Amino acid sequence: MGCGPDRLSRIVFTHVCDGLMASNVAELYRRIAEDGELTQALFRQALQDPQGALRAICDIGERSGLPVTSDEVRQYLQNLGNEDTSRWIVKARGGL
Repeated sequence: MGCGPDRLSRIVFTHVCDGLMASNVAELYRRIAEDGELTQALFRQALQDPQGALRAICDIGERSGLPVTSDEVRQYLQNLGNEDTSRWIVKARGGL
């Protein structure tokens, strides 16, 4: 198992794609956070249906040209260290 051009290309491509997806989730979070009504609606949904809230966030990302996965959203939110987000995660932990 060497590190020939094909293997190296796959490694670089994967790293670049991972970085793009991370930037997608950060930009999507920023856009959602700027919309107070949307933020509150997603928070309320997360209290009742955490998986549905994750799907809604992913759908918003898709429509906005910022595709993200549920796992990426989950990981991003857990790494924020934001008090409001931390409360949301605690309340919605069953589905997250």
